[in-house]
Amino acid sequence: MAAYATLVSAMHIIDNLQLHPCPPIPLHIKQVESLTQKISFLLEFLQSYNPHRVYSNEADPLEIRIADAAYAAEYAIESHIFDEECSIVSHIFDEVKNDGENMIFDGLYKALEKVIQDMASVEEEAKQIQGRVGVQHQLLRNSTPPHSLRSSSILQKRSSSLTPQSSMVGADDVKLQMKDKLTSRCSDLLIIPVVGMGGSGKTTLARTVYEERLIKEHFDICAWATISQEYSIREIFGVVLRQLHYAIDDNLSEDEVGEILYKHLFGRRYLIVMDDMWSIDAWYRVKNYFPDNKMGSRIVVTTRLSDLASTLSKSDNLEMKLLNEADSWELLSETVFGEEGCPLELKEIGKKIGKGCKGLPLSIVVVGGLLAKSKHTREFWEYIEKNLNAASVNLEDDERCLKILYMSYKQLPVYLKPCFLYMGVFPEDVEIDISRLVIYWGVEGFLKPESGKSLEEIAKKYLEDLIGRNLVIRNNGTKKYCKIHDLLRDLCRREAQKERFYDTASDNEAISALSSMSQARSLTWRVRLKLSALSTSLLRILKIVRFQPFEDFTENMDQLVNSRFLEIFAKGGNFPYSIWRFWNLQTLIVHNYNVVTAPTDFWCMPHIRHVEFFTLRLVDPPNDRDDIVLGNLQRLGKVLDFKCSKEVVKKIPNIKKLAFSNGGEGDDDMYCLSNLDALTKLKSLNCSFLATGAINFPQSLKSLVLRSEGSSYCWQDILDKVGVLPHLRKLTLNNGRFNQGKWETTEGQFCSLRFLSVKWCDGIEIWKTQSSHFPCLESLHLVEVCKLVEIPLDFAEISTLREIDVKRCSDAVVESAKRISEEHEDYYGEGALQVRIELASPNSELASPHSELASSNSEEEDD
Repeated sequence: MAAYATLVSAMHIIDNLQLHPCPPIPLHIKQVESLTQKISFLLEFLQSYNPHRVYSNEADPLEIRIADAAYAAEYAIESHIFDEECSIVSHIFDEVKNDGENMIFDGLYKALEKVIQDMASVEEEAKQIQGRVGVQHQLLRNSTPPHSLRSSSILQKRSSSLTPQSSMVGADDVKLQMKDKLTSRCSDLLIIPVVGMGGSGKTTLARTVYEERLIKEHFDICAWATISQEYSIREIFGVVLRQLHYAIDDNLSEDEVGEILYKHLFGRRYLIVMDDMWSIDAWYRVKNYFPDNKMGSRIVVTTRLSDLASTLSKSDNLEMKLLNEADSWELLSETVFGEEGCPLELKEIGKKIGKGCKGLPLSIVVVGGLLAKSKHTREFWEYIEKNLNAASVNLEDDERCLKILYMSYKQLPVYLKPCFLYMGVFPEDVEIDISRLVIYWGVEGFLKPESGKSLEEIAKKYLEDLIGRNLVIRNNGTKKYCKIHDLLRDLCRREAQKERFYDTASDNEAISALSSMSQARSLTWRVRLKLSALSTSLLRILKIVRFQPFEDFTENMDQLVNSRFLEIFAKGGNFPYSIWRFWNLQTLIVHNYNVVTAPTDFWCMPHIRHVEFFTLRLVDPPNDRDDIVLGNLQRLGKVLDFKCSKEVVKKIPNIKKLAFSNGGEGDDDMYCLSNLDALTKLKSLNCSFLATGAINFPQSLKSLVLRSEGSSYCWQDILDKVGVLPHLRKLTLNNGRFNQGKWETTEGQFCSLRFLSVKWCDGIEIWKTQSSHFPCLESLHLVEVCKLVEIPLDFAEISTLREIDVKRCSDAVVESAKRISEEHEDYYGEGALQVRIELASPNSELASPHSELASSNSEEEDD
C-alpha cells in the first residue's frame, strides 16, 4: 500500500541524512526523534491494520492521511536539499550565502513542524482504532506467521508445489487435442487457435505442450512470441529471429525484417506460438511472412476473443473451459498442500472455497497461494470462503475474477503490498528482469532494512514470497526473469491509482503533463526529453530509453540532486560532471560508447550500489578520505584499465559483480590483479586483457568470464587456478589459446561447474578430459571453436549433462556431439540430453567476440 511504502521511504531519507558523512542539510535533533517515533508507530500500526472491506472504488481514508503525512515529510526534506544545492551554485559572496542558508534551514524547520503536527493527529486516530480492534483485524494478524519465523524448507516446498502439470488439472482432453493437431500428417500450414477467458490457462496449455520433447523434435524450428494489446510487428519478427540466433540490424524496416524471417522459415517445418493476440489486424500484418511450404508447419494463437479465433481457422478451436467442482478442488488442494494432502477438518470448507473461485484456474492458484502462506485454521478458511461468495455476486467474468484477486491482495503482509503493486508499471506481458526489479524496489524506498541483510537480499526474499503466492510467475523456470498475469497487472494498476501510489500515461499524454509533474518521483521516458522541460526536483528514478545527445541532460541537471536511479542512453558530448555529486545516488547506468572518466568524487558516494558504463575509467582514490568506504557498492563495470590496488580493495569491500577490460601498455603487474582474491564477496567477474601478470581469484566466485583481447593469451596459465575455485558454477572462455593447442584437465578441478562456454577460441585443437573432471556439468556451449577435433566422448558419462549447444563448429565436432547424445541416452535414458546444432549460414549475421557487452548478463550467476 502507498501509506506503508511512503513511511518506509521517509525513514530511509532521515536515516541517510543522519549517516551521511557530508549531509546536504542538517536536521534538528528533536525533530528527528519526533519523526522517527511517529513513523515507527505508524509502521507498526499498519502491520495489523486492514479495513477488510469488499472491493471499493475508494481508498481507505486513514491510509490516505498517513501517506499524505509521509509524503509531506519527504517533500519538506528533499525540496530543501534542492534549495540548498541551488543556493550553493547561485550565491557568490559568503555573507549572502550564509543569509540564504539561514532562510533555507528556517523554512525546513517550520515545514517539518507542520509535518509533525499532522502526523500527531494521524497517530492519535490510529491509536483510537488500535484500541477497538475487532475480531477480523485480529484474524488477519493471526493468519500469517511472521516471515522471519517460518521454516525455509516449508516455504520452499509450498512455493514450488505449483507446477505446469498441476496447473493443467482438468485440461487433459484439450492438451491431447493440441498435440494431435500439432503432429498430424496434414502437410499444410495449420493455424490452431486456443480461446478462453483471462486466467483460464491458455498460455499454460500452450507453454506446457510447446516444451515437450516430442514436440521439440517434431519441428525443425520452435519459437514463441507474445503479442498483447500494444504490439510492434517488427519486434514480433525480431523476437522470433533472436530465438533462431539471428542478429537484427536496427536500421531494417518492418518489411525487411519480415522478409528475413520468411527466408529462415522457408523449407523447414516450424512451430510458432503467438500468445495473447487481441487484434485480427495483428494477424493480417504477420501472416504473409509465415510460408506455407507444405512441410507440416503449425502456428498456435492464444486469444480471449472467440470471433478472432473463428476468423483465424475454419476448423474447431481449442476452447479452455472452466473447471468443474471436483477439478477446482483438486487444483486448490495441490496448490496449498502439494503432495501432503489436505487435513480432513479442512476438506469440506476447502471444497467450498474451490467452488467459490467459479472454475477459473488463475483465481484458484492465487487463492491457493494465499492459503498456503497462512495458518491452516478452519476459522480463517471460513473467512476466506465468506469473502469469495461476496466477491462473486452478479458480476461479469473478468470483474468477478478481479474481486477474487483483490481479496488475495488485501491479505498480503503489508510489506509485500507496495512491491506487488509496483508490478503494474511494466508493459503488458513483458519479461521483467529480476535483477532490475530488485534495484527498482530498493531505490523507490519500499524495503524496510533488516539486520545483516542487503537491500538486494531483502528484495529477493519478497519476490520469492510473491512467487510462492502465485501472484508473480517465474518465467519458464528461470531465475533471471519473471512475469505477471495481465489480470493481476490490471488489479495492480487499479489499486495504485486508487491509492494515488502511481499513475501511468502514454508518451503523448506524459508530454502534455510534464509541466505539472512537480512532485513526480519516478519517470520512464521513451521519446527525446530535455531536462529543461521537467519541473520537478523530487525525481528518484529517471530512465530515458532513447539515445539522445548528452547536451539534453546537462541543462538543469542539478534538479536531479535527489535522484537514486539514473539510466540514460546518450551519444556524443561530455558526461555531466555534476552527477558525481548527487548525494543519494544508488544506481547509475549510462549507455554510451565514449570513455567516461569518473573524478575523485566517485569515491565519495556512500550510497552508490550499481554503476554500469560501456567504458568507465577510474582515477585513484583520494589519499585524504580514508573515512569514506563504498560499502554499498554491489556492481561495477565496465572499467577500463582497472587497477586493483590495496586502496581500491579497501574502498569496495562488498562488491559482488565486477567487469573490466585491461588492454593498456605497460608492465603486466601494473594492474595489481594479484589483489583480486581480497574481494571476498565477489561472485561474478567478467574480465578482458592482453596479459595479466600475477592474478589471484577470490574463492567466492560463482561466475567467471575470461576474454583475451586477440588470440595471444594462453588460458592454460590461469585455468589451473580457475579449476580449483570451490563455488564456480559458470565459466566462459573467449578467444585465447592453449599450450600446443591442447587443453587437458585433471582430477579435482571444476567440482561445482554447471555451465561451460568456449567461444571463438581457435587455439584449442585437442581436448583431453574425463567425466569425473566435470561432475556437475549441465550445459556445454561451443561457438566457432573451429580447430577443435572433437568433443571428448567422456562427456557422455556425465549424468548431470542436459544440453550441448554447438554453433558454427567443424563437422567433426558436430558428429562427436551426436555420438555423445547417443551414448548418453544408453546410459541415462531417452531425452535426458538435448543437442542443438547451428551450422554456418551465408545469410547469418554472426556475432563477434567484440559485440558482447562486458556486463554479459546471460552468463552471470543467478544469485
